[in-house]
Amino acid sequence: MDLFAKASSQTKESPLAARMRPRNLDEYIGQDHIVGKGRLLRRAIAADQLTSVIFYGPPGTGKTTLAKVIANHTKSNFITLNAVLTGVQNIRDAIKTAEEHRNLYGHKTILFVDEVHRWNKSQQDALLPWVENGTFILIGATTENPFFEVNKALVSRSRVFQLKPLTNDDLKKAALNAIFDKERGYGRWQIEFEEGALEHLIETANGDARSLLNALELAVETTPEQWNPDARICQPPEGSKIFISMETAEESIQKKVVLYDKDGDYHYDTISAFIKSLRGRDPDAALYWMARMVRAGEDPNFIFRRMIISACEDTGLADPNALTVVESCARAFDRIGMPEGRYMLAQAALYLATAPKSNSSMAFFDALASVEKEDAEVPNHLKDSSRDTEGFGHGAGYLYPHAYRDHWVAQQYLPDTLTGRVFYTPGTQGYEGQIRQEVLSRRELQIASILEETNGNSDEMVNPLGSWWEAEHLKHGEIKTGEQLTFSPGGKKRDEWQRRLDSGKAQALLELRNFTVEFAQISRHSRNLVYGADDGLFLWELWRKSPEGFTAGICKTQEGKNILEQYAKTMDEIERPVLATNLNEFKDVIFDYVFFRNPVSTKESFVEFSETINQLKKLYPNCKIIFSQKIPAKAQCLASLIRGIYPQKSSLIDKIEKLEIEFFTQKSPISWLLEDLIENLSKTENTKIICTEKTITEKRKIAETELSRWFNPNSSYAKFLSENLSKEEYEEFYALLQQASTETIFDWNSVLGFVSYT
Repeated sequence: MDLFAKASSQTKESPLAARMRPRNLDEYIGQDHIVGKGRLLRRAIAADQLTSVIFYGPPGTGKTTLAKVIANHTKSNFITLNAVLTGVQNIRDAIKTAEEHRNLYGHKTILFVDEVHRWNKSQQDALLPWVENGTFILIGATTENPFFEVNKALVSRSRVFQLKPLTNDDLKKAALNAIFDKERGYGRWQIEFEEGALEHLIETANGDARSLLNALELAVETTPEQWNPDARICQPPEGSKIFISMETAEESIQKKVVLYDKDGDYHYDTISAFIKSLRGRDPDAALYWMARMVRAGEDPNFIFRRMIISACEDTGLADPNALTVVESCARAFDRIGMPEGRYMLAQAALYLATAPKSNSSMAFFDALASVEKEDAEVPNHLKDSSRDTEGFGHGAGYLYPHAYRDHWVAQQYLPDTLTGRVFYTPGTQGYEGQIRQEVLSRRELQIASILEETNGNSDEMVNPLGSWWEAEHLKHGEIKTGEQLTFSPGGKKRDEWQRRLDSGKAQALLELRNFTVEFAQISRHSRNLVYGADDGLFLWELWRKSPEGFTAGICKTQEGKNILEQYAKTMDEIERPVLATNLNEFKDVIFDYVFFRNPVSTKESFVEFSETINQLKKLYPNCKIIFSQKIPAKAQCLASLIRGIYPQKSSLIDKIEKLEIEFFTQKSPISWLLEDLIENLSKTENTKIICTEKTITEKRKIAETELSRWFNPNSSYAKFLSENLSKEEYEEFYALLQQASTETIFDWNSVLGFVSYT
């Protein structure tokens, strides 16, 4: 039963709403949050890469119409069922048709079920296995909340899109299309309305396009004394007019009804069927095929061998206990033997057949293929430092994870040429589902930290290092360097180990990212653009938060783009963020949010940033600009860091802290506050700006190299202090900082502004 085939053959007697049903995405009206340019669903329909979906919304919002648009776009076999009129036998017929198309033509089948909530549980259950095994791609339409009225298993395998009542602007567009369309509507007539009559029809339709078009049809076709439907396809008499009065409009529109409904081939084929049944999580089939093998005299050790492989290949880290269970059953079988050993066979098979599944261990073969293609060198900081640290600098810059918070620190472990390459992607089931977010988050923070080029970020070291580790690993110091290709013998002076300044970076970046995204208040269907996306910091989180929307990034460098694209390859092509190096590559997308991080540095850069914002607002008038910005005038004062360490020096510290505040707020080349930037942006008319400030505290160790840079006689900071302090005061302050920095982890405060510009 194909409702769409029937609809496509409709004649002049067909209702206006049926005749005017959109035939493609360009004709589709409303629901921009679902099918607007750049949205996930629109891209999936255009690329014919649809997965199972459920459309939920009130009548007349376009659920069935959207399914028809999909039918017109797809090359797949398309079957339509109405849950009110069909039952289990119709499902069986559809299954048979789908299997025929797949076997004979290699075509997928899309099954559209209108009013899917009307099917009872057994009818919905009958559909589930065929959706799960890929026989069908399901499109369900329902006016009831699918999370209450549709089988949970079906919902969990589908994306749910909520359609909202159409806006009055959408309804007006639908009405005007019908009025002016000469082929399907009333374009051959001169339709005129009394003032307010059309508006009444639109407002009373309450977002229901079908209700509006039915009322419009009734108003138009009952106004003439005698209606000739042939006038739609033939030229009506010259001067033919139809005038719709307010009275006619009021009589035509009906009050919307409120819905209240709730060794040989045999050997290999049989073991293949058994393994595939385990993989497909069908315990009944697994027991059957195993019984066939046991009954035929198959060696139980062979069966156990294949189950051990399956425990790693198909179950994997979704259930790490699977291998232990199967191995235990195999050892028990060796002790017990047949016939009682069949219990061990059955237990192992049932465990595997009911366990969550993941084939993420296949990542090894991707890594192996990469090794065969590229002979990448071990990064210098990962090389063995026990033999030639002083000679060639091997191991310099390695960060000992146990010395840091949570026994983890962001650093590069892959070769330089493979930075950003991803081999392992955790699944969503079982144990892997529990660790997935942590693995992905650490990977993204690691990439962001590697690409972060700012100086002076630090991590907290909370776990004491044993003297043995320092003696064996820190002979060459901890500054990360390249391998030394030459060596001249010299003294065995051991460089003092200084804690690297990057260990708190990951935590600070995480806090910055989370606050920015929360501040933006994006939705699941938002279209997001990230400027300067090279580090991926905002990109991946926005992608996760807007799964039905679209996330894109503009990279400053081709290298940054290449690294992010390596990581993005782990995602489905239709869903992954899109990366570019200029805005022109996103001509067909209308963005709802645009994100920046530290877009300005000096006051001179305010103008350039304002021009960028104005350009974006011209392209995307309704977009919201979100940016985070370090506020240089509120930079960390060095004097305040050591106040608690040297209370006896309070007078000197007070004096220097006042000078530092004066420097940062008035004398520094980048002395400006968030208010200065806001004032500059506010010059544009009709703008709404919301801003807030947040202090992010980072645990940080200060290195001698940083102190040397800050107190370099050529730095503006050092010049200002030396001009306002005596030589003795200047040198004493420097000495105090040097002494404190050797053994202190400081609380380094950065004040960031967060701005929303619309």
